Amino acid sequence: MLIGPYTGIDLGTLVLIAVLFVVAESISTHVVVDVKEAGISPSSAVALAAVVLVGPAGAAVVGFASCLAIRRQGLVKRAFNGAQFALAAYAAGHVYLLLGGTVGVPGQSDFPGIVLPYVAAVLTHTLLNSALIGVLMWCLGVARPAGSGPLRWRPLVALEIASVGYQMLGLAIAAIWGAVGIIAPLLVLLPLFIARWVFGQQTAEARAHEATLATLCQAVETKDYYTRGHCMRVAEGSAMIAAELGMPAERVQKIRYAGMLHDIGKLGVPTKVLQKNGKLTDDEYAAIKLHPTRGYEIVREISFLDEALDGIRHHHERLDGRGYPMGLVGMEIPESARIISVADVFDCLTSTRSYRKAWSVEDAIAELRRCAGSQFDPRMVEALVRAVSREGWQTPDIAEPPGGRYCATERPDPDCPDASAPDSPDGEKAAPVAESTSAGVVTGGQDR
Repeated sequence: MLIGPYTGIDLGTLVLIAVLFVVAESISTHVVVDVKEAGISPSSAVALAAVVLVGPAGAAVVGFASCLAIRRQGLVKRAFNGAQFALAAYAAGHVYLLLGGTVGVPGQSDFPGIVLPYVAAVLTHTLLNSALIGVLMWCLGVARPAGSGPLRWRPLVALEIASVGYQMLGLAIAAIWGAVGIIAPLLVLLPLFIARWVFGQQTAEARAHEATLATLCQAVETKDYYTRGHCMRVAEGSAMIAAELGMPAERVQKIRYAGMLHDIGKLGVPTKVLQKNGKLTDDEYAAIKLHPTRGYEIVREISFLDEALDGIRHHHERLDGRGYPMGLVGMEIPESARIISVADVFDCLTSTRSYRKAWSVEDAIAELRRCAGSQFDPRMVEALVRAVSREGWQTPDIAEPPGGRYCATERPDPDCPDASAPDSPDGEKAAPVAESTSAGVVTGGQDR
């Protein structure tokens, strides 16, 4: 900013743009990216308009005005933000001039020649901003919190693309500035502000839905010590599979909801049956087998669940037709149910239960592959394997059952495949995780 030069800059224009930048920066939209909060602001459009209207030095002054934004921020953070925007705008301004852009209100004769320099300035502004934030996070040691999985880059890219979209509007602001002056940003950005308000309402509604479903999950999991966190892990595993299959974000969310609520029918199963360590009687097992239908009946009137209802009702079906409640075969089983079935069993195998220790991720994957084609859809199994190998899997922290020992009694585990468990870490053979019922229907892949 000290380097300048400021010759030829209209002081009134500079002050007005700086004020507009501060206002726009004070009303940024908060969005959730990879379980962290980030912000996207229309101020970037004003900053790029400044590049055209007042040049590199003037744009740097406008960017530094960010430190005056009306927010609850400390002095150090304000200073960093101001310097960050100033540097990005200054560099973008020089790239704009280098490629033939002119400073001032663009006229009709300046188009389309001004477009290429302006696009280059937008890309420079975006890249430098991202680089400065990245270096800051790296220096602070918070680029990737300890214990978290790999960073999910797709949401971050989507956020940057949205920011570039805002910045492209800066050229429209500059183009009509000469005709309407300070009203120009209002004409261009007002529709975006309305869209922002609508987006905020939708986000609040989605968070309310999420909180409601999470409460229902907790109500189910309070009945069984060993399944605490199970519903949320199944939800995340189901979402990983759906995303790996390339499903649109809205459908991924519906399948995630189904994973959260797949066990809601357990509310109708007696607690003593869910917590029983010994072998289940036929009547007790029959009560457990009713929970998918009961779950469907509980939540079927919740309109926003849509496809999730099929996942809740049919996640215990098997490709070979030996599942329940309807004994569907192959592709008759809804896709959402085939996804949840795989995520459900995978979390069961990698979790500690009262009658066995948790399997390793590698053993669980091997078991899923062994049962693919008969119990599971092979496509869903391989999608989970790819997602887990890339993003990792957070296993629950239950180390051992209350009392410090495992029940040696064999019992059906409706969460797990019809196979004997692999050797436990201490070298002893663990109890089988499932067995056939008298009716010949294997209990594999079902929830307790």
